[in-house]
Amino acid sequence: MKLTKPKSVLLIAGPTASGKSAVAIAQARARGGVIINADSMQIYRELRIITARPSVEEEAEAPHRMFGHISGADDYSTATWLAQAQAEIKTCWEEGKLPIICGGTGLYFMALEQGLAKLPAIDPEIRDKWRNFQGNLHVELQQRHLESAARLNSADRQRLIRSLEVLESTGKALIEWQKDAQKDTILRDVNIERIFMDAPRDELYARAERRFDQMLEQGALDEIRSLPPLNPSQPLMKAIGVPELLAHLKGEFTFEDAKSKAKTATRNYIKRQLTWFRGQMKQWQQ
Repeated sequence: MKLTKPKSVLLIAGPTASGKSAVAIAQARARGGVIINADSMQIYRELRIITARPSVEEEAEAPHRMFGHISGADDYSTATWLAQAQAEIKTCWEEGKLPIICGGTGLYFMALEQGLAKLPAIDPEIRDKWRNFQGNLHVELQQRHLESAARLNSADRQRLIRSLEVLESTGKALIEWQKDAQKDTILRDVNIERIFMDAPRDELYARAERRFDQMLEQGALDEIRSLPPLNPSQPLMKAIGVPELLAHLKGEFTFEDAKSKAKTATRNYIKRQLTWFRGQMKQWQQ
């Protein structure tokens, strides 16, 4: 009997300015891989510089997929990303290539490995009931589903509310919905390699600040100036550096103030990324 080679995938995650792209390109060249984007801002075609999307030269070094492939005016969800990423992964396997998922959006990696629960709509009255509940949410969940309560911090009001509203509205605990989703994940029974790109926080801050200065030298301000009219609520308009530089172009900040505020926003973003990764992705290499 002919044995088939087990499917493999390489996941490279980490905070901004951690060097993910360089490692992904090196791995792709060495192992015949294709780099698939897992960064929620690098999907947009309008902003290559300010989102640190791979340059044209870098894209020529190895195959890249799902970078700059949609408009900032388009709606885009984690579910959409997951469907597209799964299709790209399947194509890699069909072509005998290694899919390399690279980016800094932790939710994308979680969806890829754990799947997305396909929940029915929550009854609005039940949603309002728990969102306005004044008692002890953790105790309420303990009384209804002990396993769910044991997994949640008693101070995590948002997740407690979500668990209670799903349980009451559907009759099934959220963790059970999530377990069902995991059964269908494309990475089930696949050889998964994980690389978490990390560095001391101060070093990441310094790298990010140097990179922002380089972005400005490369034309980030002109890139922002060339943006088409977009609704301020669109995710692209909230990319690090975009609100600050737009405010400068409107005369609300000096250039130096905008630059300083953008660097502060970058540091805060790195801090949030590290907190999320270390809390949600403990099984990764560090």
